[in-house]
Amino acid sequence: MNKNEKKKTSKKVIWLRVAAVILLIIGLGMIFNAQIRDYMVAQNQSSALKKLDRSTIEKNEKKKGMFDYSKVQEIDFSQVTKSRVKNTADAIGALAVPAVKMYLPIMKGLSNDAMSTGGGTMRADQVMGKGNYPLAGHYMTAKGVLFSPLENTKVGEKVYLTDLKKIYVYKIYMKKKVDPTAVWLVNNTKQNIVTLITCADGGVNRWAVRGNLIKTEKATDKNLQVFKLK
Repeated sequence: MNKNEKKKTSKKVIWLRVAAVILLIIGLGMIFNAQIRDYMVAQNQSSALKKLDRSTIEKNEKKKGMFDYSKVQEIDFSQVTKSRVKNTADAIGALAVPAVKMYLPIMKGLSNDAMSTGGGTMRADQVMGKGNYPLAGHYMTAKGVLFSPLENTKVGEKVYLTDLKKIYVYKIYMKKKVDPTAVWLVNNTKQNIVTLITCADGGVNRWAVRGNLIKTEKATDKNLQVFKLK
């Protein structure tokens, strides 16, 4: 074998090795895509909670938000990456269900950025602590991410909401699976309640959890600890 042939062979070996490494990376990415996505979503929700303050909430509360349910999409890797890079989600409060270790930012509306970060408000006119306060969130395969813990809640457990001015404490009185067309869950009520909704049975049905408002407190550094903001 002459020198030219050896060089050609060496180049082929190098390119084959590079191609093998690229294919390996692509393969690993496909295998672990869901795990990476779930990790990034968890980072999104944690980051939004830690950045939460009154000035941010007041600014975001003035935004319109997106409330077209038909535009809500499943979370994919590209969407989570976009939300993480642009940081466009609009946090207006925090949600906690300590019994199932559920700690999330409350987002204005149902945009893809909002839904890949926390629980989204479902009506433009809803007010925390008054009437029905419905929130929707994605069910993820990873435990503890977004609204996944909702399926483990039980009647009698407490749900906490805050806008950093007040804390609203609710007691769960209803938990059941409903049809995706159960829009009555979003309608306002005379009764002061919270409604939490997420997918069930692979998206065929929805989990619906409701709680009665049992207490309203002024937010302090001490009682805000229930939201794991820091």
